[in-house]
Amino acid sequence: MEQEAVIREMKAKAEAVQSKVVEVRNMAEAFGYAVELTKNRGGGSVAAPGLDEDDRNALGKLCADRGLGLLTKDLRSHIGSIHTGFTMAEWGIAETATLVVPSSREDIRIATMLSETHVAVLPRSRIRPDLESIREDLDGVLKSPPSYLAFISGASRTADIERVLTIGVHGPQELHILILEDSKP
Repeated sequence: MEQEAVIREMKAKAEAVQSKVVEVRNMAEAFGYAVELTKNRGGGSVAAPGLDEDDRNALGKLCADRGLGLLTKDLRSHIGSIHTGFTMAEWGIAETATLVVPSSREDIRIATMLSETHVAVLPRSRIRPDLESIREDLDGVLKSPPSYLAFISGASRTADIERVLTIGVHGPQELHILILEDSKP
């Protein structure tokens, strides 16, 4: 399947499970999106563990300019007050609109599971048609324990109480997937 068709399928399947999909040209746009989303939703903080120093500084400045706190470590002490979790996805699986997020660090798991809103950046070139197409990659990751991978498809949802669909009970109420344009040499 051609990459553009794979991306169209990823978008369609993600939107079918109420995920918001936006294409961004660079990390600066991704940071701006997350900060404005947080501010517009009345949030006070963005949790972004795992960023390198330059990205952390850029996001920190945007957060400070908009009156938001930036949390990058020790997220356990902020449980209950994290509005937006900002993470990087390793792969996207178009067939199921699933993000694969390396989550061996506790702070990453907290950002993806205990925030009200999850914003995940997914490089365009890392979107694959199906799970089988990343099997070898996953085998390599799982050979180096301890490994923890989160497979995320849409916002948290359950219908286990009288079969009534409820969003956000076991995790974020919203998932925003930012498809990042690949860097050009």
